[in-house]
Amino acid sequence: MQNYDIAVIGGGASGLACAVRLKELDKNLSVVIIEKGERAGRKIAASGNGQGNVSNVDLGAEHYHGSGAFLAENLCSSRLYDPLEIFDFLFASDRLGRIYPAGKQGSALSDCLLRKVEKLGIELKLSTEVTAVERGFTLTLSSGEKLHAKKVVLAAGGKAQKQFGTDGGGYELAKGLGHTVTPLYPSLVQLKCDTRHIKTLKGIRTECKVTALSGDGKILGSSAGDVIFTDYGVSGNAVFYISSYCAGVDDVTLSLEFLPDISEECIRADVENKLANGYPQSELLCGTLHNQIGRAVMRRCESTDARTVAHAVKNFTLAVQGSLGFDYAQVTKGGVPASEVDEKLQSKIVPDLYLTGEVLDVDGDCGGYNLTWALVSGVHAAKSILNSFSTDD
Repeated sequence: MQNYDIAVIGGGASGLACAVRLKELDKNLSVVIIEKGERAGRKIAASGNGQGNVSNVDLGAEHYHGSGAFLAENLCSSRLYDPLEIFDFLFASDRLGRIYPAGKQGSALSDCLLRKVEKLGIELKLSTEVTAVERGFTLTLSSGEKLHAKKVVLAAGGKAQKQFGTDGGGYELAKGLGHTVTPLYPSLVQLKCDTRHIKTLKGIRTECKVTALSGDGKILGSSAGDVIFTDYGVSGNAVFYISSYCAGVDDVTLSLEFLPDISEECIRADVENKLANGYPQSELLCGTLHNQIGRAVMRRCESTDARTVAHAVKNFTLAVQGSLGFDYAQVTKGGVPASEVDEKLQSKIVPDLYLTGEVLDVDGDCGGYNLTWALVSGVHAAKSILNSFSTDD
């Protein structure tokens, strides 16, 4: 049986960052990464539509959710760790504050980490799944092989995008060691809606403000950005953002505010001008909105009263009927409750077990927040592990 100081379960952002930082700080440690996929770091390379949205200029606490939001606040918002410090190249931010490699390639992120894995002599077991972890720690692998580690880092990711190997297996390992797992929901995902009023809008993209409302009218969250109408409902950055607030909530309605930067009074005046110039009802918003969107609003409005039409432009509602699910989601909402780990990310149930990234009940908004959490929590666990070794000595 092979013996290691640390076994890292999962070769995603969090696992790679943890293993690399461990070896950078102590080259004498024996570290193995066990990754079920054929290649490590695939989800990192796909981040930001393949451009590598690794972080954000604004890492405020309000961008994190779940029982572990305070962990993200302490580690990310305080800039106790710089999520970019583990990489070897330049970064740049866009007008929305999203941070990317200057070369705008997500593969540069994974390539850099994998280069360090090789250079530092970290063992990487690919196409290998951990099927069981016994306290102690003895790990059973899908090959039938067993290995022993003094400490284990559970960085197996969530349940979203199983094409990258994140099929929820990490939660099962956590439960096998005595942890609990909150209900899991897909987040940062396209939303299915009642499409009766948007059938003619398929493929149209527009900028607007989207607000999610509960059945009793309570505002769950809002976002401004692009919305893309589809045959199942809506997609786009504003929708990905708002989907986090819809997860696990029944009876949600989206309110789309077209022309968020133009006042309702200005829209009313525009409609009155068109009426004075003889425009038919169906064309009262043409040129003001995308023509097809304008006609859809007018069909729904069924009025030529200028104030009613202006109000309809600012309040175009769609009933949410669900999402496209985990296969299309960018992140999992839910996980192991933060109450089950300490400030070092060490399990309160199993000593020497550390949990990082999406395995924990922490999820972030769209815009680099989840990748930041993955990297920062991995580095924090590495430093905690090193401190525990020195304490043990």
